Amino acid sequence: MLNDKIFRKGFVFQSYRTQEQSPFDKLFEIFKELITHTSGDFDEAIDWLRELDKEYKLTTSDYTIEDFIEDLKNKGYLREEIDTDGNGSLEITAKTERAIRQQALDHIFGKIKRSGQGNHKSKSPGIGDEHTGDYRGYQFGDALDKVSMTESLKNAQINHGIGDFIMSEDDLVVEETLHKSQMSTVLMIDISHSMILYGEDRITPAKKVAMALAELITTRYPKDTLDILVFGNDAWQIEIKDLPYLKVGPFHTNTVAGLELAMDLLRRKRNTNKQIFMITDGKPSCLRLPDGEYYKNSMGLDSHIVNKCYMMAQQARKLHIPITTFMIAKDNYLMQFVREFTYANQGKAFYTGIKGLGEMIFEDYETNRKKRIRG
Repeated sequence: MLNDKIFRKGFVFQSYRTQEQSPFDKLFEIFKELITHTSGDFDEAIDWLRELDKEYKLTTSDYTIEDFIEDLKNKGYLREEIDTDGNGSLEITAKTERAIRQQALDHIFGKIKRSGQGNHKSKSPGIGDEHTGDYRGYQFGDALDKVSMTESLKNAQINHGIGDFIMSEDDLVVEETLHKSQMSTVLMIDISHSMILYGEDRITPAKKVAMALAELITTRYPKDTLDILVFGNDAWQIEIKDLPYLKVGPFHTNTVAGLELAMDLLRRKRNTNKQIFMITDGKPSCLRLPDGEYYKNSMGLDSHIVNKCYMMAQQARKLHIPITTFMIAKDNYLMQFVREFTYANQGKAFYTGIKGLGEMIFEDYETNRKKRIRG
């Protein structure tokens, strides 16, 4: 007789239900996006939030924009600044900057869990501290803490029986481990005027990628280093806390200056593994001459400027510093320049639009972690 109760396995589909959010949390998610787009300008971000509220009814009579601002103050996301004339203004705090970086990481790289000490696997097994699950026989000189007692006891029982327990050196096995590598990365961001030309905001996605990468490294790989620099007519280093406030300037593109600064920063690092990520959308169009004057040419590819870029790429190759270029443009002549630049460095290039930039950089960063380290 068949059982009346029949149990089946499978999927159950239900209507999607959005996660419940408090009025503050709902507005805060939008506010973090707006503060990124406005380069940290609180007043402009709130003006945009008010406009969105009018159109999409984000608030109610029980919880208004003013209530939200008051909560931002109480929760430590805002502070009031008083200038020398006694005028007050509201500014975002370091807590807000961290929240923006975390949101960028979540949006671009997904929900990444923190992992232990935050180091990266290399490809060569040896005397390391990352377990592989593979075993080999004990050899003289192996550290005793690397001996797998469970596997060794099992071997002793198999080899000698369980009547009289005996363990010999031949029974000992050691679990293979991997060295963990460290990486020093310099992220170069183009802030020339073309990053906001043609009706397309390219600097905001670049900022988000930088913030996400910074949050990834500081939380998941704290032994790695990340330096961030921007380049226009010149190049200069910026701090992670400066990223939300980054703006495009009326600059040409001095790629050479950016590469010189990047290599100078990496020369000071003791890590074996070093790399440069460069986000740009335009051709190199500027050089600083020995006398301090600027040589600029925005018309096509200037051979004097381009050849200097190739020389810098070759120099980085001699220093074993690969350059990965993320080109936010697909003009044929620019792509040809990037191909030749990449060949000179033996690095990599990605020809991408704004969409997917973060995922590309994340994948490349993770791939470059797996370097062969000799113990």
